[in-house]
Amino acid sequence: MDTAQQMIDTLRERGYRMTPQREIIIREMTSCKRHLTAEEIYRNVQAFSKAINLTTVYRTLDFLFQEGLINRTEIRGVVIYAAEEHGQHVHLICRRCSAVISADHKLMQSLEDSLIERYTFTPDLEHIAIFGLCKECQKESRVKVTIKEY
Repeated sequence: MDTAQQMIDTLRERGYRMTPQREIIIREMTSCKRHLTAEEIYRNVQAFSKAINLTTVYRTLDFLFQEGLINRTEIRGVVIYAAEEHGQHVHLICRRCSAVISADHKLMQSLEDSLIERYTFTPDLEHIAIFGLCKECQKESRVKVTIKEY
């Protein structure tokens, strides 16, 4: 069974009505293996149905997020969505060039363990963004500093 059908079946099992609009949006979310903005999803689903407006896309994405079926992350002020199957990972985002590097989620395990132990707080670290400087921008920064010193 494909991921879209699993999501649809899950929603039906939870007692939700499956509208054609929801189904089209779910199928779009699961067919794309990358993050999408609501606007990208809207443009993509327009090929299937002109009856779906941007408000419907936003409401459906909010609904799917609240039901735990998709991830939502904000990167540089832009909200992006991905199907839950997209997997747990960390986004490393360069402040200078905006490069996005996907890092292994397992790197967060010690942070999660520490937060639970020290604060009795269970964090949601399944899909997060960390800002910093990429390797290339770090090199560039060192070159600029060196030049300024002369």
